[in-house]
Amino acid sequence: MSLEVDQLSKEVKGKEALAIEAFARALRQIPVILSDNAGYDSAELVSQLKNDIFNGSLTSGLNLDEGKVGNMKELGIYECFRVKEQALNSASEAAEMILRVDEIISCAPRQRTRE
Repeated sequence: MSLEVDQLSKEVKGKEALAIEAFARALRQIPVILSDNAGYDSAELVSQLKNDIFNGSLTSGLNLDEGKVGNMKELGIYECFRVKEQALNSASEAAEMILRVDEIISCAPRQRTRE
């Protein structure tokens, strides 16, 4: 997904491109976090995963039972697109809400007049 989001960022100009690039970086952090939490060397696993994906093996993923990169199709691991889509939408909406709150807090307070 991060590859597609990166491609989109190249087609968009201005601040939106920066936000899209940041979202792609966040997507690339997911396998790092998963492998770290499983107790494996995330740098090694993620570099192997990136290599496999860039070489066209789009069904590659992290096999955290064995601590290596594996073919998710062969392992029988399938993800429901609707669940993944909803999780990404919820995460994006939460990040947007945080940014909006941050923007409101950083704004100058309105002037109050005594009556």
